[in-house]
Amino acid sequence: MSAPRHVLTIQSHVAYGHVGNAAAVFPLQRLGLDPVVIHTVQFSNHTGYGEFKGQVFSADHVLDVLDGLRAREVLQQCEAVLSGYLGDAAIGEAILQAVAEIRAARGEMLYCCDPVMGDTGRGLFVRPGIPEFHRLRAVAQADLITPNQFEFEQLLGRPVVSREDAVTAARSMAPKAVVITSLRTPDVPPDRLETLAVTHDGAWSVSTPFVPLTPLPNGMGDVFSALLLGRLLNGDELPDALSHAVSALYTLVLHTVPGSRDLPLIAQQCQLVEPTQRFEAQPLDVTTPWGGPGSLL
Repeated sequence: MSAPRHVLTIQSHVAYGHVGNAAAVFPLQRLGLDPVVIHTVQFSNHTGYGEFKGQVFSADHVLDVLDGLRAREVLQQCEAVLSGYLGDAAIGEAILQAVAEIRAARGEMLYCCDPVMGDTGRGLFVRPGIPEFHRLRAVAQADLITPNQFEFEQLLGRPVVSREDAVTAARSMAPKAVVITSLRTPDVPPDRLETLAVTHDGAWSVSTPFVPLTPLPNGMGDVFSALLLGRLLNGDELPDALSHAVSALYTLVLHTVPGSRDLPLIAQQCQLVEPTQRFEAQPLDVTTPWGGPGSLL
C-alpha cells in the first residue's frame, strides 16, 4: 500500500456551498491526493448568497494549527501548498513561513498561490492589505499563480490589452508558471473564454465557449486551481494539466442548475477525473523575454 500524498491547502471554508477548501479538497481527493486542510475563515455560506455568519480566523490560529502539524511531522510530508482566500494579510505571512519550512525540509515542492482578490463586475472583495500582500510578497515566493484576468491586472497595476500583452506581462513576474483564467481581452472572440498558461519557454491557451449563466456559480477558481495542481502532482506537463482543469470546470459549469450559485461537485464528480468534453491546450507563438526561473517541477 502506497503512502498518502499530502497537499497542504490553506484557504476559506463554508459549511454550505462550494468555495475555498469546500471547493478544493474534494477534487484533490478525487485525483488521489490527501489534503491537509487549514481554514482561514469559517462561514455558514459563501458571500454569493448574501447574508452569512461566521468568523475570519487570526494568523495566530493558523500558526497554532501549523504548530500541531509540525509536532506530528506532517508539514515535511507535504508535496505542495495551495493557498486561496486569506481573510487577513497576516495569514499570508503564516503561509509563506510554512512554504519556506517545507521547502527547507523537502528541497522539491510546489507552491500554488491563487491570489483571490476579486473579479470583473464585483471588483475587490477582500480586506485592505491583501492585494499588496499578493503583489509584493506571495507572487515572488510562488511557483505557480492562478489569477483571473481581474486579479492579474491588480497584480500588474494596469489592464492587459491582448494575449501577447498578457504573456509579456506574465514573463515579467517571478513564478515559474502564470495561469490566467477568464481571459476576455479584445482579441478573444466575444463568444469565447480563454485560459492562458505561461512559462519561461512556452505559452498555451485553452479556448471554450462562453457560458452565459446568471449568476455564475461561485468557487470556479478554487476548483480550477485544485485540479490544475492535482494533475501537475500526478505527473502531467503543464499543457495537459491546463487542458484537464479547463475541460473539467467547463463541463461542471454546463451541468450547473440554472440559478444555482454552486458547482455540482458531488453529482458530477466523474467530471473531475474524466471530463466528458475535452479542450486541448494550443501553443501560442509569442516570444518575449523571460525573467523567471526554470522548469515548474
